[in-house]
Amino acid sequence: MKSLITLISFLFIVSIQAQTLVYGTVVNQKSEPIPGANVYLEGTYDGDTTDEFGKFSFETSEVGVQKLVISFLSYETKAIEDDVKAMSKIIIKLKDDVDTLDTVVISAGTFEANDNSKVSVLNSLDVVTTASALGDVFGALQTLPGTSTNAEDGRLFVRGGNADETQIFIDGTRVFTPYSPTTNNTPTRGRYSPFLFDGITFSTGGYSAEYGQALSSVLLLNTIDEPDQDKTDIGIMTVGATLGNTQKWEKSSLSVNASYINLAPYLVAFEDRNDWKKPFESAQGEAVYRLKTNSGLLKFYSAFDTANFELTQDDINQADGFQFKLNNNNFYTNTSYHGVLGNGWAISTGMSYTIANSKLGVEEAKITDNENSAHFKLKFKKRFSSRFKLNFGSEYFATDFTERFQEDDIDTKYGFNNNIWAGFVESDIIFSRSLALKLGVRADYSSIFKSTEIAPRASLAYKTSKNGQLSVAYGQFYQNPSSEVLKFTNDLKAQNTSHYILNYQYVNNGKIFRAEGYRKEYSNLMKFSGSFPNFESEFNANGDGYAQGLDLFWRDNTGIKNMDYWVSYSFLDTERDHRNFENAATPNFATKHNLSVVGKYWVEDWKSQIGFSYTFGSGRPYDNPNTEAFLAERTKSFNSLSLNWAYLIDQQKILYFSVNNVLGFKNINGYQYANTPDMNGEFNRRALVPAADQFFFVGFFWTISEKGTDNQLDNL
Repeated sequence: MKSLITLISFLFIVSIQAQTLVYGTVVNQKSEPIPGANVYLEGTYDGDTTDEFGKFSFETSEVGVQKLVISFLSYETKAIEDDVKAMSKIIIKLKDDVDTLDTVVISAGTFEANDNSKVSVLNSLDVVTTASALGDVFGALQTLPGTSTNAEDGRLFVRGGNADETQIFIDGTRVFTPYSPTTNNTPTRGRYSPFLFDGITFSTGGYSAEYGQALSSVLLLNTIDEPDQDKTDIGIMTVGATLGNTQKWEKSSLSVNASYINLAPYLVAFEDRNDWKKPFESAQGEAVYRLKTNSGLLKFYSAFDTANFELTQDDINQADGFQFKLNNNNFYTNTSYHGVLGNGWAISTGMSYTIANSKLGVEEAKITDNENSAHFKLKFKKRFSSRFKLNFGSEYFATDFTERFQEDDIDTKYGFNNNIWAGFVESDIIFSRSLALKLGVRADYSSIFKSTEIAPRASLAYKTSKNGQLSVAYGQFYQNPSSEVLKFTNDLKAQNTSHYILNYQYVNNGKIFRAEGYRKEYSNLMKFSGSFPNFESEFNANGDGYAQGLDLFWRDNTGIKNMDYWVSYSFLDTERDHRNFENAATPNFATKHNLSVVGKYWVEDWKSQIGFSYTFGSGRPYDNPNTEAFLAERTKSFNSLSLNWAYLIDQQKILYFSVNNVLGFKNINGYQYANTPDMNGEFNRRALVPAADQFFFVGFFWTISEKGTDNQLDNL
């Protein structure tokens, strides 16, 4: 018995001594840790998954030369053959699926504004430091080619499409009410603060099958995945104040941001052309919470804002002016999760919900709008290899809209329910470093029309040289009419466009050049009788049209020391027969020529960043009832030069100045004509001009952080 115990003890000790510890760190090409990577010895059950610091550790009884395999989604799988005794304290670098310099990137119709993208036309800093944008994401994007200048509106008008044809998504989920409320000839702004975003993709056409219900373009906004430190941001401005705070923990973080805007003090110093009974006032709060799991990232985002104002505007048909007031409350929330399932599978899911309430006073009429909208989405991604990936998923949109109209003895309610089911599948195929294909299809079922629309999409890219490439794209795109029409009738169909795009892109040493030609063909556009849609209008879906043109973009941030600039030019030829048009014509929101020049220069001796932005837009169409031609007249060209100056008082304190239209150009957005002719048979008119020719902005911004190095220059 004693001998048996001795033998067992000996074998136990030998087995312990036979175990070898394999450990190390997995990083990307920038030496950043990769969490969630799979590390194992081929042909065994011995392995581990890297933690949030990219570290792994496991024991094995294997001996001699073995193959260590390291794999993770979006990186090339790597194998190391060596003696297991040498597999300690090793650092393993994984490459992207395709080399960021040598492999073709499909770029037709898409502008990336993302610090981490393969080819960025803009980065996150550019979005909020453009002089003419005043910190608004949509204002900055209007300096890119493909957009038309509509200074009195503020929304995105892309390649001959109206503003409703562009849809906005935050972390993959739909934003149903992205713009703040406003009145005529006063540009709107985005509801959401750029402080919380670090990734932007602006597709001016030919976009992925993953996205639908947009005839012209989609804008994808991504919130920051992980802040780098605790900090507090304070802003005091001529129009209000902002306060933000970020707390970072081991596996989670929380960022909150609040702002208050009141134009009353500003209007005391700088009166505009409106007769304000109550100047614009708004309050906003938003928060994003992030939680890292073992295999993914969970985010919760919420934003609430309220706004109100009352004013009287000049009106050629009303001696006392046009009276308008508005009270608006809007709540938006979304939840998103992106994670790794293993064996090359990944999952992305999310949902968003919007509650929007508006109370309008239009002369003696009272109008109350209520909208409840939701978006649910589930997407899977399978990486078969670095050469082939497959995306597929499903989503559901639901909108419940009601409107109440009260005037004199009239008190009526109306509205609609619009539910859309959609499914999509899309593959990325990289044939070689010089040739790549994206192929997909999307299907949308609309309950309001009881119809299914099939939308194929395809993009092909070919690398012509080390720095240049050609891309082509084709796609079918569908979108239901807006609430402006659906609240009165359901007897329509989904509107349709076909996109054809040819793109050339050259990138080299901080310089990028893009040239893109396109054609869009419209069908099933909504038409109605009368001046505006109402219960007495006759509706149909017989409208059509086209838009075609050329977009050019050049950026250089290395040619001139401390200087960064870009130039955008767009040529647009478009006509459409839609809404209440008498015949096909260029719509009044489309400009044939658009030019933007943006520059930023850092002056070291002054500790200052000086920026400028010049915008030109050729004359826009308007209809003159004194002539027989429809929409044949043109306004004079639009011109605006804006300047800004950010001065660093110290590392964390900034004094900021900005002036829009510094030269005071007298721009005209269009004309309003009298409803009846004068004694000579002529219809009198008045020019529709901005409420103010210039806008002045002064702000003080102070950041308090644990490292003491951050400031808000990124947010100005």
